[in-house]
Amino acid sequence: MRKPASMKGLEELGRARLSENFFLRDFLHSEIAAFYGLRNIPDDPDLAIAAGRRLCEDLLEPLQATFGRLAIRSAYRSPQVNAFGNEHGLNCASNEASAAGHIWDMRDAEGCMGATACVVVPWVADRFREEGDWRRLAWWIHDHLPYASLEFFPKLWAVNITWHERPRRIISSFATPRGILTRPGMANHEGSHAAHYAGFPPPAAAGRAAAP
Repeated sequence: MRKPASMKGLEELGRARLSENFFLRDFLHSEIAAFYGLRNIPDDPDLAIAAGRRLCEDLLEPLQATFGRLAIRSAYRSPQVNAFGNEHGLNCASNEASAAGHIWDMRDAEGCMGATACVVVPWVADRFREEGDWRRLAWWIHDHLPYASLEFFPKLWAVNITWHERPRRIISSFATPRGILTRPGMANHEGSHAAHYAGFPPPAAAGRAAAP
C-alpha cells in the first residue's frame, strides 16, 4: 500500500482493520501533529499495519476484553512527527530509539518490527489511586500478556505498552517508585505475582469485558 497522497487516501488507510475492535485510524491522532500542523501519516503503511495488528491482537484486545474500553493517549508517530517532538522537547525519544516503538513503520537497528501505544485502563485508574498502584496493572500484564516492554506514567497510570519481535520483558516507570520494576535476571521476574493484583478479573476472551 502506498503512502496516502490525498484526504481520501488517508481516509481509506484509516479503515485498515487491525483487530476485532481496532482500526488504524484509532491510532493516528497526535497532539503534536494537530497543534503544529504536521502530518502523522505512515511512510510505509504495510509495515505500520503489520506491526499494529500484532500490538492490537496480542495486547490491546486481551486488555480491553478483560477490563473494558481502553483510552488511547498516544500511539503511532510518523518519523517526521517524532523527530519534531524530540527536537522541541515534547517527550519524544529520538527516531532511532522510537523505531519499532512509537514509529510503527520503521524497523529498529536489528531489523525488527514493533509497535507501541500509550493507553489508560479506566477500570484500573478509577479503582486504584494510591501511590505505587500502577504496579498492580504492571504485574497483571506481566503474568498474562506477551508484552515486550511496559513504561508507566503518573497520570491515570497511563502505560506505553509495546509489542516487538524480540521482547525484552522489561517494566519501568516514571511514577513512584520510579525506575525498573522487573526485567529478566531480577529475582522478582519469574513466577506468579497474583498477590499484587488481588481483585482483578481473570483474562477474558476477546469481546468480553469485565463486569463493573
